[in-house]
Amino acid sequence: MKSKLYVIMPVKDAIETTEQAVRAIIAGGHTLTIYDDNSTAENAARLDALHEELGIDVVHIGQLIDHPSPNYRWVLIDAQQHCLQNDQHLAIVESDVIVQPDTLDHLAQAVQPQTGMVASVTHNDRNEVNFPYEYARREKQDRPCNKRFSFCCTLLTNAFLHAYDFNQLDPTKNWYDVHISHMSRKMGFENILQVTNPVLHKPHSSRPWKQLKYTNPLLYYWRKITQRKDKI
Repeated sequence: MKSKLYVIMPVKDAIETTEQAVRAIIAGGHTLTIYDDNSTAENAARLDALHEELGIDVVHIGQLIDHPSPNYRWVLIDAQQHCLQNDQHLAIVESDVIVQPDTLDHLAQAVQPQTGMVASVTHNDRNEVNFPYEYARREKQDRPCNKRFSFCCTLLTNAFLHAYDFNQLDPTKNWYDVHISHMSRKMGFENILQVTNPVLHKPHSSRPWKQLKYTNPLLYYWRKITQRKDKI
């Protein structure tokens, strides 16, 4: 089943957390492709060092396109093309998420013909459900979910990748997890939230300004509106 997964990690600096996240995936026996979205030269070099040490692939987006970060749309389109060419599911693990050795296997094992997405619920370091899945705090079993998913640790099935072309994603937006989880349901797929397969989430390690959402929400939304940041 592992060969059926194309595991990717979009990265923007936050190198210490990224290294933890990378090593956790490798510990599970999976290969990994990092999409480096214009990290600093120092951090890009550290990603290259991980390539040499662990054999992971590193795609430096800034060497391929001239567009400021974030470049999530470009990443999704490139990853989708890879999956369609190689008959694979797409597993996205963000750089602020630490998986268990069997996390990705459990995601893959849940895939059925009608499945569009499978996601791991996120926990904090006290083993409590945290952002962005607070709505699932009372859930005790895995089930189809009609609420929005995040890409924290999420599998997009090959069937869904065949059904929805990511070239249709709005280029004026920054993030696409909410839209894509909605499109999966709209197209008749089921999205499965695995509350029995949690991952550790350290929110927004790569974009510290977003921590204002919790510490100073008025300033967060002011920046979001006036600086046109965080467009979903």
